[in-house]
Amino acid sequence: MLVVPLFLGILQVGLYLYVRNTITAAASEGAHYAAVLNRDPGDGQARTQELIRGVVNDRLVDSVEAASTDIDGQPGVQVTVRAHMPALGLWGPAVEFTATGHAIKETGE
Repeated sequence: MLVVPLFLGILQVGLYLYVRNTITAAASEGAHYAAVLNRDPGDGQARTQELIRGVVNDRLVDSVEAASTDIDGQPGVQVTVRAHMPALGLWGPAVEFTATGHAIKETGE
């Protein structure tokens, strides 16, 4: 009787970590994609959405935003993904989290 809730709890933590890590990796990849010469933050946003769509249910992602930023005095790109993960399986109250990816922009100099 005690083993079943423990097993389900461990399974839920594993599912949360999988979704969070996948979204974090997609945000990082999107930022690196947008940082390439002749690309803009919109390209990184589209790439991030494409990577997430292939793995994570679209209902879990609230927003994907990309913008130019300054990283230690260098031009860069930042991709931010806001998402949520239900606390009980795929239902119930949600735990919200944010994943951010940064990359320094390539220049033609």
